[in-house]
Amino acid sequence: MTLREFLVGELIDIIEWLDDSGDTMAWRFSRPRNEIKNGAELIVRPAQLAIFIDQGRLADVFRPGRHTLTTANLPLLSSIRGWKYGFASPFKADVLFVNTKQFTNQKWGTSNPVILTDPTLGPVRLRAYGTYAVRVVDPASFVRELVGTNSTFIVEQIADQLRDLVVAKVSAVLATGQISVLELAAKYAEVGARVLDQVAPQFQQYGLGLTQLVIENVSLPPEVEATLDQKTRMNMLGDLDRYTQLQSADAIRDAARNPSGGAAAGVGIGMGAALGQRAMSYAATNGATPATQSNEPPPLPGDAWYYAVGNDRHGPVSASALRAQTAITAETLVWRRGMAEWTPAGAVPELATILAPKK
Repeated sequence: MTLREFLVGELIDIIEWLDDSGDTMAWRFSRPRNEIKNGAELIVRPAQLAIFIDQGRLADVFRPGRHTLTTANLPLLSSIRGWKYGFASPFKADVLFVNTKQFTNQKWGTSNPVILTDPTLGPVRLRAYGTYAVRVVDPASFVRELVGTNSTFIVEQIADQLRDLVVAKVSAVLATGQISVLELAAKYAEVGARVLDQVAPQFQQYGLGLTQLVIENVSLPPEVEATLDQKTRMNMLGDLDRYTQLQSADAIRDAARNPSGGAAAGVGIGMGAALGQRAMSYAATNGATPATQSNEPPPLPGDAWYYAVGNDRHGPVSASALRAQTAITAETLVWRRGMAEWTPAGAVPELATILAPKK
């Protein structure tokens, strides 16, 4: 021992802990030879407890305040030591400061998806994550079960174990709760409260209290989310040849983004016209009168053609009537019922005679 350490042990009679780490749950007071004098000052700050440990046995516990150490306020240690009239010489004992504040924003999350049967979607895989808050509520159990002889104990040393306890209960509640994934967002608080009630007793075995548990998000796999988005879009269109209509809408969007010129624009116009035609046909079949339905008569029976000139759609006309149209070329987009999409006239065998030079 150096002279300085000896003088510090002889002259300093203040025992205290100033924590600036933010994550330390317990800290053991250290001084030369661990000797404590009669009349030493013990300062316990808010959100702290000071525990005296003598030869491995927990003795007196001091709450926030300033305490002068005498036989009167060390009753358990006095009994252990056999002091009847006060202690005159310094004695050795461990002083362990325990932080009783809440340790917030502790993360939890499922490392693997939780497989469950959703009442609406059937078997699904879910991932969930959130936060929780923990604090020391039983210092004696906390010291016995976790701190032991450590000089310091930080929250990260128990974080993995606590996170596993939380995730296990979250998985169980989600699997047995019979709550549809489509309704979970509105019931995060309810599910979180149920998980907290079930996992709190497991925290107590370590002298800890689970003060808060928050579910931030429960999510489906990306491919399932994409399928739900697709279904939502089809529901917005109604039952108009659902998937076909959706694909047509996507094609129009893609064509609008394509700067290749008139052909792409014509395809977009043609698909838009086809989409509108299907909608009106569906409305007529089902007795509905949609707001977008026009007053045009239905297409002519038989060989009825439509053609596009610039941004305008023309028709329906018969194949023979197309011959008289001077604006029609091999690049003109044409369509009739039964064709999958608008096609340049030059690529339609039936219109070969129409495209022949007029005499």
